Amino acid sequence: MRENKLPLWGFLIALVITAAILGLRLGVSKPHPWNSSAIIATYVGAQLRELDSGNAAVYLAYEVQNHTDSDYQLVDGLRALVMSRLRADGSLSSQEQVRLSYPTFLPARQRARVALEIPSSFSWPADNDPAFQDKLRDLVNQKLTEVQAFVLFDQADRFEIEFPSGWQELETASASALPR
Repeated sequence: MRENKLPLWGFLIALVITAAILGLRLGVSKPHPWNSSAIIATYVGAQLRELDSGNAAVYLAYEVQNHTDSDYQLVDGLRALVMSRLRADGSLSSQEQVRLSYPTFLPARQRARVALEIPSSFSWPADNDPAFQDKLRDLVNQKLTEVQAFVLFDQADRFEIEFPSGWQELETASASALPR
């Protein structure tokens, strides 16, 4: 009787091992490629703001268009990472702190405004400082001259959202034109 059960047990063990291997292979799928056309951003404008006596921030405003049939939430944090695309060679950099200014709900097939915030330590000059304009211009140039665009990577949905440049006028414009 024992001799009849041995081949049955061998068959069952082989079946379990095969099922486990197939299950692991099917469960480990390649990630979807990044979708760079689902959400499109268009540059709107920029603003330089004094945060407090020792800090300022450059705010870049964009209009984003959702081209999908699903609602989308733009949220800063673990899910989304904003990086700079460098002008010199197009490589990505996370050396500069860039973040979404506020969470934004983006309904399917709709548009909304968002802002990227680039904070910096900066002693805001007095209004009567003769170098006021130069100091403001230098801050903007320091933060944006080497940047071609900003790119948000939504790791959960695999969306890649490029925030294109449009701030070149800030680099050459008179700093007095920058709102405070």
